[in-house]
Amino acid sequence: MRAVFLDRDGVINPLIYHKDVGIIDSPFTLAQFRVLARVPQAIRRFNNLGLAVVIVSNQPGIAKGHFGRDLLEKFDRKLRATLKPFGARIDATYYCLHHPEAVVNELRQRCQCRKPGIGLLTAAACDLGLSLSESYMVGDGITDVEAGTRAGCRTVFVGRWKCEICQFIHPHGLHPTFLAKDLWQASRVIQSDLHASAVA
Repeated sequence: MRAVFLDRDGVINPLIYHKDVGIIDSPFTLAQFRVLARVPQAIRRFNNLGLAVVIVSNQPGIAKGHFGRDLLEKFDRKLRATLKPFGARIDATYYCLHHPEAVVNELRQRCQCRKPGIGLLTAAACDLGLSLSESYMVGDGITDVEAGTRAGCRTVFVGRWKCEICQFIHPHGLHPTFLAKDLWQASRVIQSDLHASAVA
């Protein structure tokens, strides 16, 4: 079975500027969490294409003491509630809660699941019977491109791919398979690629 793996923050919901700490990061409150425009329609397209839709996201907010596990569950419920009227669904969600500088002791570790590690993708593939080589990784970060490539997926970078970004990606010279300005455009790119593969 094929899948589309989705990063969450910056792809499904917007990143937030937290003025009190001076950083752009994940939402820290339920009020800050909202679904970006046309995300439900994009996810419904993936559903209709027969792709498993799997969120794979680094979520170190708990480890850093920004919020608790209950809020992460509320984010998930709010997402599902937003998708439901559009007939869209998420098939599975895999989070890495670890961080090497965590303030929560049990979450302070260097793990294999934190992207660019591929632990989240391989766990999903094992649990759901997915073919990584026939799947897609969609994200707005370098770590998403690296993780997807290492796992053998096609990759879609959401945002503006600039030459300045290239110097940070490992291995040097690695590029995403496709570029898209948002998840809606990514869904159209993936649909076209699937159709091209079927014709070939």
